[in-house]
Amino acid sequence: MTRRIAVLIAALSALAAVPTFAQEVSPGPGTLEVTVIPGGATFFTSKGTGPEFGNYTYGGALTYNVTKYVGLEGEVGGSAGVAQDLKFATATVNQRTPNSLTYNGNIVVAAAGYSLVPFVTGGIGGLTEFERPELGVKDMTTFLTGNVGGGLKWYAPKGRWGLRGDYRFIAVRSNDTASSFFGQETRYGHRVYGGVIVNALR
Repeated sequence: MTRRIAVLIAALSALAAVPTFAQEVSPGPGTLEVTVIPGGATFFTSKGTGPEFGNYTYGGALTYNVTKYVGLEGEVGGSAGVAQDLKFATATVNQRTPNSLTYNGNIVVAAAGYSLVPFVTGGIGGLTEFERPELGVKDMTTFLTGNVGGGLKWYAPKGRWGLRGDYRFIAVRSNDTASSFFGQETRYGHRVYGGVIVNALR
């Protein structure tokens, strides 16, 4: 009789622990997420004299999820200049574009609850363009930027890591002291990237 009671208690304890265990390993966003961005691209359009161009993009992001659905995110990224044909008003030249540094603060709203999590985001930040004398960019210049976009996150079954695809529409405010290559007029860009998510805090 004692043995049966002990077995029954052990079985009930195991069943009671199952929901807690399932909750701990369920996929989804953690309280603190780190995103590593190994690769992406940013393309800037033009309606003025400056040429259109694209750069290779990389960086990282840190997201603090205030609730299951709303998060605050800080992003830092770099763009590596790429040799390409640049069409100016008077000629087309093949040159490497300037490197740049971007930094943004965003609000992220996600439809959490499953392993696939769509999200929308928007925020403000800055873009610092580094010099490239060959294109007339003789000084480092910083611009105010705004961005809106969204994407999709996928979380692995145990919820410790995941993958992320992201798109942003970027507006870069004009700066009268900028070079004719970039920045004397408001510029618009499109950024896409893929990243790896690590749930640093569940």
